[in-house]
This record gives sequence, C-alpha cells and structure tokens, in this order.
Amino acid sequence: MELPKIMAVIPARYGSSRFPGKVIAPIAGRPLVAHVYDQARKSKLVSDVVIATDDVRVRDALEPLGIPSVMTRPDHPSGTDRIAEVARQTDAAIVVNVQGDEPLIDPHTIDAAIQPLLEDPDVSIATARRRITNPEDIDNPNVVKVVCGLNGRALYFSRCPIPHVRDGQPALPCHWQHIGLYAYRRAFLLAYAAMPVTPLEELEKLEQLRALEHGHAIVVVDTDYQSIGVDTPEDLDRVAKLIAESLRGAR
Repeated sequence: MELPKIMAVIPARYGSSRFPGKVIAPIAGRPLVAHVYDQARKSKLVSDVVIATDDVRVRDALEPLGIPSVMTRPDHPSGTDRIAEVARQTDAAIVVNVQGDEPLIDPHTIDAAIQPLLEDPDVSIATARRRITNPEDIDNPNVVKVVCGLNGRALYFSRCPIPHVRDGQPALPCHWQHIGLYAYRRAFLLAYAAMPVTPLEELEKLEQLRALEHGHAIVVVDTDYQSIGVDTPEDLDRVAKLIAESLRGAR
C-alpha cells in the first residue's frame, strides 16, 4: 500500500517563561531543536520534517545546518495553531505535531501514533501514553495523565491523579502519562485549530481536551518511551548528559 504524504512539524517558539531561547540552547554542538529534527527524521513513516518558528534567531541557527524552517505568526496561542498555519501551506494528508523541546523523542513512538490513521479512515487524531512507574509522577501536575476506554480512545486528560484509587493502590500500576505527540489528518487539524476554546481546556490548560469536549475521539497508543522535555536549564544539563553518553556509545 502506498503511504500518503506525512509531514512532521516541530513548533519552536523562541519565548519561554522559564527558559527563553531554549529551543536553540546548545547540546553537543547543535541547537536543542536540531536534535528533535534528527530524531523525527528517523521515523519510517514521515515523508518530510520542518520546524515552525516565530523568531529569526531560530531560523538563523538552523540555516547553516541545512534544517528547513518556516516562519510563522508570533501571536499563536498554542503549538497546535502554529502547526495549523504550516499545514495550510502543505498537501500532506497527515500532519504530526512533534514537541520542540524533546530532543530524545522516540521515532518508533512517532510511527506508532501515525499507524491508527493509516489503518482506520475514521481516525482523525492519535496520541500516545506510557505507564507511570514512579509514584512521584502521579501527583505531579506537570505530568499529564490520561485514562482510556476499552477501545483505546481517550476518556479524559488531567493534571490530577486519574483514575482515583478509592481502596488503596492496586497490585499493578494503573496510571498513564500522556505523551505530548499528536498525529492529525490535515483537514481535522485545520478544523480543530478553528474550534473555540472549551471550559475544561481552559481549566486544565490542556488543549487536547478541546477535541474531547467537541465530541471528537482521540486514539491513544501505548509506548515505553519516557518523555523528557526541556523546561529549565537543569533539564538541559540532564538531557545533554544522556545525549553525550549515547554518542560515546555509538563510537
């Protein structure tokens, strides 16, 4: 079967409340977002990878490396809106939102999130989850949790511990971390970005709730990938050490 055109778009906003300019912070001699690009290029299903930015400093850092970037409006309220601006300019049938602050993103997880859209024409959006094994993550509001139905569709996303275990902890872990990676059909992405913000989305500050509140199903695939985003200089040091170790191991 011939694959449709699949584009991965990496939103790379320069501004960050906790770590301005983090997307071009150096790791092993390359900007952080360049490592995200390298990982996305390893996907077996993605046809093209492009970085969507709002700042010439990001574009200028990537240009000498031959990494394609697209300048987008600076006033987008979310990464989804930035992705949608790029999607309007492409004929890709599927668009993947790869977070710009995860330089260790797993290419196999990218492919796993795309697969439901290839297998079922009725699937418009898919994402991923990982079983939580660290008890501290359950109560951490920065670790987004997801619960799913028996059909693998998301029931809810929350910063709170879900599900609530009433009678003590079960023998096996039952909490799942949401991995912020999304595969969209292009037409759905454009419609989704135009939907009004919803009450639960506003309360939780989780834009994926907009799709659920408007009645759209989100397919969730399982992965072993442990998401490591860079939100602070300390996170950058941690990821830089992991990348340095992997580079030494590859020699």
